[in-house]
Amino acid sequence: MASVLEQTTDSDVLRLYALRHQTPMWTDAGVLGTDGREALDLLRASDDEGLTPSDYAVTQIDVRPGERAAPRDIAAFDVALSGTLLRYLHDLHVGRVDPRQLGFRLRLPPDAHDFVAVLHAARDGHRLKAAAAELRPALGQYDALRGALVRYRVLASDEPPALPVAKTGVHPGDPYAAFDVLSRRLVALGDMQLAAGPTNVGVYDAALVDAVIRFQRRHGLDADGVLGGRTLRELNVSFAWRARQLALALERLRWLPDVGEERLIAINIPMFRLWAWNANAGRQAPALDMAVIVGRAARSETPIIDQPLRSVVFRPFWNVPRSILRDEILATLARDPAYLDRENMEIVDGQGDDAVPISLDDASLARLRDGSLRVRQRPGPKNALGLVKLIFPNVDDIYMHGTPAQTLFARSRRDFSHGCVRVEQPAILAEWALRDIPGWTSQHIAEAMNGQRPVDVRLPKPIRVILFYTTAAVMSADGTVHFAEDIYGRDPALDAALAKRRPS
Repeated sequence: MASVLEQTTDSDVLRLYALRHQTPMWTDAGVLGTDGREALDLLRASDDEGLTPSDYAVTQIDVRPGERAAPRDIAAFDVALSGTLLRYLHDLHVGRVDPRQLGFRLRLPPDAHDFVAVLHAARDGHRLKAAAAELRPALGQYDALRGALVRYRVLASDEPPALPVAKTGVHPGDPYAAFDVLSRRLVALGDMQLAAGPTNVGVYDAALVDAVIRFQRRHGLDADGVLGGRTLRELNVSFAWRARQLALALERLRWLPDVGEERLIAINIPMFRLWAWNANAGRQAPALDMAVIVGRAARSETPIIDQPLRSVVFRPFWNVPRSILRDEILATLARDPAYLDRENMEIVDGQGDDAVPISLDDASLARLRDGSLRVRQRPGPKNALGLVKLIFPNVDDIYMHGTPAQTLFARSRRDFSHGCVRVEQPAILAEWALRDIPGWTSQHIAEAMNGQRPVDVRLPKPIRVILFYTTAAVMSADGTVHFAEDIYGRDPALDAALAKRRPS
């Protein structure tokens, strides 16, 4: 063993064998032991975790009948298997790429796990698979995605034919020649029961319509039952790519911090959903589930953030961002000086809610252009932030807030904002956030929202907020798999980063 160890520069491998007093981990007199076979089985099944088995391939000992493997070959295999297992355990727990390289602004504290110690203890206790399972993210969503991944890989092995693209939408009751192909896909996906297949041959009948509506709801589409262009495109996405989306979602979940027993607000950007947990977000159902509106794709995308919620503001001012002032409001003011009054806005000098209002004239307009004055919208029901603002300080000045434009929540695709997150039920979210502060009942919150001035309530214990991004998720309410449009084009970027990665 020593002669092979002298050739490795992997400090973790050297430390592992030092703990073993330079004895083999997986072989005994050149024979692969039970623990070694379990190790190889674990690596071969890495695709069950959304990982890539070829990343963890280990060349096994080649022994001809009647011969014994050379000691050096035995040692080389043992060391290679150990090094590969260390990489596998690391990848399983924290992921294979650094999310910050892909623009994810997640806080990544040093991981507390000593993978060398974990592997050494697992080998000594003959519990390698159990130790690996303990390193998976402690999230019910992770377990659910693993199960969905296995199912979609089975589906991908028997992919039905693609549906023809219709020139016009197919409506309920219309003739439809591809009804049998559509039925096969919907049955395979679980949106239609086999016994509930179409009864009218060649017709887009009620059974198919109901199943398509279920499919549309799971894929973030307008649930109108019409076979339009977007619905057909989503129906024709290969099962293999759906499995890949699930694998990419598993990778992203490995990046998330261990939330433990703390309260948590999580927002999935492409799914336009917010969930909030009282505790144990990994295993319990969320206490809140509501729609959100996020930043517009390609123009003002909402960043991936992990920061604590520190305060809730009722009847907030909206301090117009410099970019919106420069790109939108200044041009409007030049042709419509009454714009500010109509929108309940004002020019102010200074920072904070006590800034001094300034009248609009040529001098103040010039100071707006050079940035020495700013514009804000006064509190009230027409305020762009609604009546509630939830602040988790970050470098992008992103926050959650209400909105007077409630009709936008009825749309299936909801990337309309300048980057901040508009929440569907801000009063309910505020009540949940303030529940540990005496006196902040729903009645008190309603009074603050309808009062005469802004009220800033600081949380005695901050609540973790994570804005994250996955295009596949399993809904805790009913266990259905949902897929979202990749509105910011993040899946191909991650897929490419993983393809470039090679085992060291």
